[in-house]
Amino acid sequence: MLEVGKKPPAFTLKDQDNHPVRVRAFAGQWIVLYFYPKDDTPGCTIQACDFSEGLAGFKALDAVVLGCSPDDAESHRRFIAKHRLTISLLSDPDHKVMTAYGAYGEKVLYGKRTVGVIRSTVLVDPDGKVAHHWKRARSKGHADLVRRRLEELRG
Repeated sequence: MLEVGKKPPAFTLKDQDNHPVRVRAFAGQWIVLYFYPKDDTPGCTIQACDFSEGLAGFKALDAVVLGCSPDDAESHRRFIAKHRLTISLLSDPDHKVMTAYGAYGEKVLYGKRTVGVIRSTVLVDPDGKVAHHWKRARSKGHADLVRRRLEELRG
């Protein structure tokens, strides 16, 4: 499980263009890594659009925003094109990274226990340590919440 002040698991996943993205490549920057269940679903679209619309604010704070779901690169490309997203999306089809980050497992959806992607976000500082972890996140307004927390942490 993730702990604030500790290094999160390292990983390499493919992005929407099938290019490998190594999380360690962003050393020295803030990383906003958010996990979501499925491309082009209502809540996930709201969240992705909010992060995209706020990307300039994150860049001004020296942060990169990465979304991650089990969807493949082709699905990510369609999702990006349809909604004119400006963030990178990573594919984790076997849920290994999501599991390591506490973003895959048992959850309650509409009163029913299921196993699946847990909408959550991890904020990693420039030293590569977890600065904040939202174990459960809502779609609407979450990007603003993350940006405000990033501003606070940067002082």
